[in-house]
Amino acid sequence: MKQNLARKFGQGLTPRQFVEGMTKNQQAFESWYERFAWEDEDDKAFFESLQHRDDLKVLILAADWCGDVVRNVPVVFRVLETAGIKAEVLILEENQDVMDDFLTMGGRSVPIVIFTDTGGHVLGHWGPRPEHVQRFMIEFKRENPDREAPDYEAKIAEVRKAMGQAYGEGTESHARIVKELRALISGF
Repeated sequence: MKQNLARKFGQGLTPRQFVEGMTKNQQAFESWYERFAWEDEDDKAFFESLQHRDDLKVLILAADWCGDVVRNVPVVFRVLETAGIKAEVLILEENQDVMDDFLTMGGRSVPIVIFTDTGGHVLGHWGPRPEHVQRFMIEFKRENPDREAPDYEAKIAEVRKAMGQAYGEGTESHARIVKELRALISGF
């Protein structure tokens, strides 16, 4: 069972504070943020319809050194802005206790976007990457459980390359992230 996160409310950074405080990848992050555009008007309308909900809070576990944070969180920020849902960013290294409740295949991967009610009860979470990209890592971990194997590093480098190709050169993964967030939020 996930811990209640009410004690973390007010402890994180605003999205702007997170971006301004980035010591790595700030320019790339801002570029992805600026390049975001709604591909589906129905998705945009759905998130606009959430502006009247005051029962949701979002905490985002993130680190500026992480490529998935740089690619995915700008989309999450845009979606939440459209929905009128305030978000706080919790820096991974300072919030290991929260991170340990949201491990991905036993590991600490970010970003993790956590939706709670106003009382801090976890409703659901998304991350660390869109499903079409994550499937490469799931398959890799299933086939390569031994991190000490002599060919592990070479194989994970290949998987990371495949994941980069799955993201695509441009913003094509943005619409997938939007759809996944919409499906998640529709459940609560």
